[in-house]
Amino acid sequence: MSAPLGVILAGGQARRMGGGDKGMLQVRGRCLLDHVIDRLGPQVGELALNANGDPTRFATFDVPVIADSIDGFAGPLAGVLAGLDWAAENGGETIVTAAADTPFLPCDLVPRLQMASEGMAHPLVLAATPDPKRGLARHPTFGLWPVALRNDLRAALTGGVRKVVAWSDSHNGRLAEFPDEAAFFNVNTPEDLAHAEAMI
Repeated sequence: MSAPLGVILAGGQARRMGGGDKGMLQVRGRCLLDHVIDRLGPQVGELALNANGDPTRFATFDVPVIADSIDGFAGPLAGVLAGLDWAAENGGETIVTAAADTPFLPCDLVPRLQMASEGMAHPLVLAATPDPKRGLARHPTFGLWPVALRNDLRAALTGGVRKVVAWSDSHNGRLAEFPDEAAFFNVNTPEDLAHAEAMI
């Protein structure tokens, strides 16, 4: 199975952090995006960053920056669509997404997602971790997505679909279970940033 292309989702507005780019926040002297690139980069064929606004602010990372094609900050699915369009232009068949504010993402993210997709006509898998109340908690910004469904996703977004799981469930998306919920810890607040410092 060939390596997918990787897309880091950084298109949100970071309201709980007072706005700006969460991925640029510093943790132990390095920004969150550096940590994410270090972990996701070796697992994928090529890497791109989904972000809106002036792309030159990410010039030091030396990765292509792709903006949402759906206006109005339509959420993670808009970033997934941007990634699928970029992959299609570069001959990719699948992408794997990860959030820009998750410095501890699994170093085996891609192989576990790919393993869960075996036998699927269109590989569509979300990451999940054990949850005592719900059984499994889904992490919808971490997934394996097929380029073949990009126009279906475009139509869904145009029609108002915004929830990742609503679209993935409509295509019988699967779950890949990961044992450690802390691997998907994301920085949403200043308190989370302090906690990430402690975790590192």
